[in-house]
Amino acid sequence: MIRLGAPIFTPFAGPEEWASAVHAEGWKAAFWPHDNVADNDSEAMAHAKAAAERDIIISEVGVWNNPLALDHAERKKAVTLCQQRLATADLIGARCCVNIAGTRSQKIWCGPHPDNLTNETFDAVVQVTREIIDAVKPKRTFYTLEAMPWVFPDTPDSYLDLIRAIDRPAFAVHLDPVNFVTSPRAYFRIDDLLRECFAKLGPYIKSCHAKDVWMHDDWVSVCMEEVRPGLGVLNYGLFLQELARLDAGIPLMLEHLRTAEDYRAAGMHIRTKAAELHVEIA
Repeated sequence: MIRLGAPIFTPFAGPEEWASAVHAEGWKAAFWPHDNVADNDSEAMAHAKAAAERDIIISEVGVWNNPLALDHAERKKAVTLCQQRLATADLIGARCCVNIAGTRSQKIWCGPHPDNLTNETFDAVVQVTREIIDAVKPKRTFYTLEAMPWVFPDTPDSYLDLIRAIDRPAFAVHLDPVNFVTSPRAYFRIDDLLRECFAKLGPYIKSCHAKDVWMHDDWVSVCMEEVRPGLGVLNYGLFLQELARLDAGIPLMLEHLRTAEDYRAAGMHIRTKAAELHVEIA
């Protein structure tokens, strides 16, 4: 069974109200809702308990910082937060903790840079990811990296290379196939890309993001944008079929939409596709 999830827009105070708001929207998976309780074990466990009582799994604890920062103090702070969030994910039994690998950009924490896709940066990613995992030694969760067009992993093969190089059982895959669509070739062969993702990364996938991509066809240069699932070219029928072959309870998390109504429409598109294919989705 695939578990569909999304952010919530209902204000809440405390774990019970948060879990009730997720449940009221019909989601069976949830993002970790806080940035400020990473060191508060009792608060974290209260959220996990409230979710479990409503049959909701916590798909991911996000970090979203730059563990490859060139400034030593900034890098140390980023790595420490990665370790704290990974420990929280392990404590509550989240499917994964997720961050980007890091960037050499000094302008934007996740931005492009000429040195990002070099062998030297690949080695730095391996080193810092080991540093994060080895400090925590998680038993119930996994540390994962969000694919990015200009940051490792930028292809299924580079993700597989990282898995082999990092060589830690607690390192796994958070799959966002749209983030691998970085060229017209990938865009027009997106079904092949999806199949490649699952063929190479399937055994390691712990959580997935759900979005879509559309390329403007009236521009001279390449211009792609994220759109709501169902409004782009991602084959959600194929995506769901591949997901259904993985372990039970895999979370599929909607993201980057503006309103609760947008998320409901995206969820309806995915549920309709699942029903057509007799894929069980909660």
